[in-house]
Amino acid sequence: MATVAEWIEGARVRTLPNSVAPVLVGAGTAAAVGAFSWVRSLLALVVSLALQVGVNYANDYSDGVRGTDAVRVGPLRLVGSGAAAPGTVKAAAFACFGLGAVAGLLLVSLSGHWWLVAIGAACIAGAWFYTGGERPYGYSGWGEAAVFLFFGLVAVLGTEYVQADKVTWLGVAGAVAMGSFSAAVLVANNLRDVPTDRVAGKNTMAVRLGEARTRVLYQVLVSVPFVVTVVAAVHTPVALVGLLAAVFIGPSSRRVARGDVGLALIPVLKETGLAMLTWAVATAVAVGLG
Repeated sequence: MATVAEWIEGARVRTLPNSVAPVLVGAGTAAAVGAFSWVRSLLALVVSLALQVGVNYANDYSDGVRGTDAVRVGPLRLVGSGAAAPGTVKAAAFACFGLGAVAGLLLVSLSGHWWLVAIGAACIAGAWFYTGGERPYGYSGWGEAAVFLFFGLVAVLGTEYVQADKVTWLGVAGAVAMGSFSAAVLVANNLRDVPTDRVAGKNTMAVRLGEARTRVLYQVLVSVPFVVTVVAAVHTPVALVGLLAAVFIGPSSRRVARGDVGLALIPVLKETGLAMLTWAVATAVAVGLG
């Protein structure tokens, strides 16, 4: 039971920031133009949570059956450790994708924008083929770009659009910030796994760039949301509350800058995720009420 509890804790650290924060920002920017809807926001949250949990299971399954997780530094994986059968984990992934699809269809029906079904299908395909299929794009260095797209642009702007029937400049700014935070979490994760991923033939962006340049990339990504905050504050001064996220980014940036490796990088994932949530809550409330 301890090993499964460890997996759940690791999944929680990955899931909450990536799934909840973008929806909060999208709902906040919709509220800023007087278009907030509790029902549509909650459905968007179900979609986001279901897809994030699904991709966690999908990655666990695909990496496990490939043998990528045979030697692992980070949190336990169910298939790689033998804690769960591959078929069970795969079924859990598709059950989550199914739940997300149902919630997404309800959301689309309420909004009336049926072309968004294609976006939803692309999200599910992106979740599976990140590590699944014969040529997973996550093994070719495209993971960060996909995370920026799906958990930044699509999640934030999708949440805003189904409520406001339009995309605003504030929504775009929030989407860029969320995408940068999400990509930074993945960069930190892949930086930790560079030695084992290189051996396993998993050519993530961190493996391709090398550790030194990956550390620079992390610093750039976590700086973007604060630049967005300052720019947004020119038109919406209350957006400056997003700077509160620096409380968590400060320690994680120092860990990365000083060259921490392996297990010492695990706190960076949590700290970056907490910064993401803090920025999202503060910014969403500020712009929504402001």
